[in-house]
Formats: sequence, structure tokens, C-alpha cells
Amino acid sequence: MQIVILAGGKATRLKPLTQNIPKSMIRIGDKPFLQHQIELLKDNGIYDIILCVGHLSHKIKEYFGDGKRFGVKIRYSDEGEDLLGTGGALKKAEPMLKDEFFLMYGDSYLLVDYKAIESYHKKFKKFCLLVVYENHNLYDKSNVGIKDGWVTVYDKTNRKGDLIHIDAGLSILKKEVLTLIPSQKPSPLEELYQKIVAQRKMLAYEVTQRFYEIGSHQGLKELKNLIEEKTQAVG
Repeated sequence: MQIVILAGGKATRLKPLTQNIPKSMIRIGDKPFLQHQIELLKDNGIYDIILCVGHLSHKIKEYFGDGKRFGVKIRYSDEGEDLLGTGGALKKAEPMLKDEFFLMYGDSYLLVDYKAIESYHKKFKKFCLLVVYENHNLYDKSNVGIKDGWVTVYDKTNRKGDLIHIDAGLSILKKEVLTLIPSQKPSPLEELYQKIVAQRKMLAYEVTQRFYEIGSHQGLKELKNLIEEKTQAVG
């Protein structure tokens, strides 16, 4: 299945590391984070990659090119420096998308069974499947409510603090849901997800393996430790 990676943001939380490079290009060990991400996807049989880029996008393009050097196919949807938000960036990529596709945040690293997730989605054939993790506000603020296999709440603010699951950074979408995203204007992905949840068309797929991310300095440190452990195990 095709995957879209949202990698266009300015990553202000990670400055000064991201002063002159995109977040995806932060080096972990001997390679950029995005290379680790792509290698993980390739190991799971995912080779068709759309990168939604923006801020300092030329540095990503110069390094990865068409992906052939890494054994995958990479195409780019570039919003430049006039960022459209996560939802707007996905809408801009619409002409390049297949009828169904994985969607991943550009700072997510997920050691999950991608084929099993895809099979579960095909079984129900709904607008959207969201991978969730029982988080209890541990790694970040929990933002998802689920019931009977469905997402019933998607709220990144969660002021009540009463949710226990979190968006793990991976979903599957049908292309037709992009009609719910306004064209040529900034829009967060959260708004799209809330519209799908309101229609009761978002499946929940719960995983027990924690998610990793580089959206914060703590998350970056934890992922560096994981990669170092994997490297030592192979060595």
C-alpha cells in the first residue's frame, strides 16, 4: 500500500536543532531520521512513498531524490514556506494519491505489523482506520476515546484529561475523505479526523507496542536510545 508522510513543518519545539534543517533530517546515529523511517517501511513491504514537504524541503529532496538509492519510490508534494497545516498538506497531495493509503506523521517511528493493520482495514472498508495506543498520558497527552472498536473522541487539547488512548501516528484513509478538507487554505488534520469521528467511520486499531517520535527533545532522546540498542544487537 502507498504511504504519505507529513514532513513539512517547522519543528519549532526542536530548535536550535532545526534552525537550518527540517526535522526529518535530524541525524540519529549515522543517518537522518527520515532514512530510518523509510528503512522501517521498506522492511514492512511499503515501497511507494509520498513525502509532503515544505520548510527547507530542498534539503530532503537533495538527499533522498527519487528514492531509488534506498530501494523505494519517492515523490514529493511541496507546499513551500507557505505552510498549509497537516490537513492542507494532505489535500495538496491529492492528485498523487491512490484510493487507499497509509498516512504517517513525519516524526513517527512505529514498530508495528503494517500488513496486519492493512488487512484489518480491508475487512471493514471504512473511511479511516486510526492506530491507537493505551497511553494514560505517559508519552504525551492522551487524545483518543474508543468504544467497541471505534474512535468516539479525537481531541488533542483534551482539557478534561479523561482519555487514555493516543493517536500513535499512523492511519489508513480512503482518498474520498479528502473532500472534507477545504482547498487552498491552512487546515489541521485534527479537523478532518473529528469530521470522520462524527460520522462514526473511524476504526480503532489498538497496538501494544509503544510509539516513538522525534517531535520533542525527550522523544528524540528515547528514539536515539532505541536505534543504538538495535544497532548494537545487530553488531
